Amino acid sequence: MPRPRPLVIGHRGAPGYRPEHSRSSYDLALALGVDGVEPDVVLSADGVLVVRHENDISTTTDVADRPEYADRRTTKSVDGEELTGWFTEDFTWEELSGLRCRERLPKIRPASAGFDDAQPVLRLRDVLDLVRDASHAEGRETAVVLEIKHATYFASLGWDMAAIVADELRAAGWADGRLPLVVESFESTVLAELRRRGIRGSYIYLLEAAGTPFDLAATHGAAAPTYRQTATPAGLDALVGAVDGISVDKRLILAPDKLGHVHGPSAVTTDAHARGLRVFTWTARPENAFLVRQFRGPGGKAVFGDYEAEWQVLVDAGVDGVFVDHPDLGVDFFRDP
Repeated sequence: MPRPRPLVIGHRGAPGYRPEHSRSSYDLALALGVDGVEPDVVLSADGVLVVRHENDISTTTDVADRPEYADRRTTKSVDGEELTGWFTEDFTWEELSGLRCRERLPKIRPASAGFDDAQPVLRLRDVLDLVRDASHAEGRETAVVLEIKHATYFASLGWDMAAIVADELRAAGWADGRLPLVVESFESTVLAELRRRGIRGSYIYLLEAAGTPFDLAATHGAAAPTYRQTATPAGLDALVGAVDGISVDKRLILAPDKLGHVHGPSAVTTDAHARGLRVFTWTARPENAFLVRQFRGPGGKAVFGDYEAEWQVLVDAGVDGVFVDHPDLGVDFFRDP
């Protein structure tokens, strides 16, 4: 029996072609037929859920070129990392709504950078409404795969991310299971709290290829399990009943050695499926800059390498969903071979 094809999820919309998390990025992803789109959320100074990959907006907006905000450049420790720049929590939503989106990787994606400064920053409500309206217009359901960022960090500033997200989802009509919702985070504690608040959807635990979840490190110190430990059979056992699945850095599946030669697919997908857990993976990108060394080709970082060979390993692993930056390539390869 042929293996079911994985869901194709527009990672921040269609950032291979438009600045990430811009309206045009989401519009294009939906037009290209993705099964879902992934907004990341952080907070403004007045508690609005803002769609940005990180709370540091130095390179993904035009804030650095706004003289009126020059004095807000600062250094902070976010999840244990020292960062200098401009941060969403230092701006009201009114101020953030006046900023414009920019391409994060202009040297690799210059065509996308051609759309810089054309569109404003979005709120979560904007994306929820956009996806619902597009689904109704097209007569098919598209999922929102909502990633909650830096919940422990924002808690240290006095914000309860789970409560804020739950209230917004209810107000927008996305909390009762009638619309397809997936909630994901690198912090399992915020997922547990959101589920406790009765938000209906699938809960997916994000796993890096290295490191330790910040929420667990903050409470358990050196005793906190690493991401790699969580991806082992014993670690997956502990997730059963707590989440519906995992979403892993593709390297946990590809299993490259130090020379960049792939030895996967690894057992993580099979192990998770044996425990009733779904498996998503991120991020399927075609450019040499993002491919495992074995699949890179000539011509520099921005040139497409042998991405299909890398992506085939993910298909062979039997993943349930794949995050893509180029939705047309993702749909063609993963859904319509």
